[in-house]
Amino acid sequence: MNNKVRIIVDSAADVAENIKDKVTTLPMTLRFGETEYTDGVTITKHEFYEKLIESDALPTTSQIMPLAFEQAYKQALSKGEDVIVITLSSKLSGTYQSALIAKDEVGADNIYVVDSLSVAVGEGILAERAVELMEEGKNANEIAEVLTKERENIRVIALLNTLEYLKKGGRISKTVAFAGEMLSIKPVVNIVNGEVNLLGKARGSKQGNNLLVKEIENAGGVDFEKPVLLGYTGLESTLLHKYIEDSRDLWKDYAEDLPYALIGGIIGTHVGPGAVAVAFFKKQSISSMHWM
Repeated sequence: MNNKVRIIVDSAADVAENIKDKVTTLPMTLRFGETEYTDGVTITKHEFYEKLIESDALPTTSQIMPLAFEQAYKQALSKGEDVIVITLSSKLSGTYQSALIAKDEVGADNIYVVDSLSVAVGEGILAERAVELMEEGKNANEIAEVLTKERENIRVIALLNTLEYLKKGGRISKTVAFAGEMLSIKPVVNIVNGEVNLLGKARGSKQGNNLLVKEIENAGGVDFEKPVLLGYTGLESTLLHKYIEDSRDLWKDYAEDLPYALIGGIIGTHVGPGAVAVAFFKKQSISSMHWM
């Protein structure tokens, strides 16, 4: 009989409501000026956006230290559980490295650390896929193997309200951000291997939503057999619901509704309020489906 599997994520992962109690979330750290907060513990997502909107200075974020992973591993191992860790892209954070250092420190071979190569709702759907595989009866080694293969098919595409926060955080050049602000454009970006790429620019949310739909089609379409998750940033979800309505033709034949989550402060710091994101596994061509 397979050991029970514990799935651990960092708090940069935004997961669907139905799997929140099936994963263990280790908090990262947020700092507004001199005040430090434990993400999701001493500050809620809603409180974070209130502070972000009020604050002149951009908050900073810190990775999870190896000791926190070590403690989580020991707790799981003491209960006879195998461990799957899914982290924020190693291109964006040292959290993946911390998880590996802690694994070496504990010295157990039933701990599997998977770099999601993604962020936020992208990391969230990889965690949801892990839960599905666990509930199908796969062991930790099998789950880690599938996640490592299937993470390549995850796409995160987002419509931002502004490039200002990416500029402040040093993720894009000031020239690109300035051009965007001057033209009152809404940038559409994707994340590939943890790097932000500007795909297109739209004037207004309607055109932006059309561009989002187009980029989903360009990515190869959505595999609705696997998890799909939308996300939004800020204090209200009006723009997200407008996007869902504008993109109805894309999903109406496959799902009654689309799950969504409020994106937390770790990623919200870099994209700012008013963003809408879509995370999905892209459809596989027939020739590439026979790896099993």
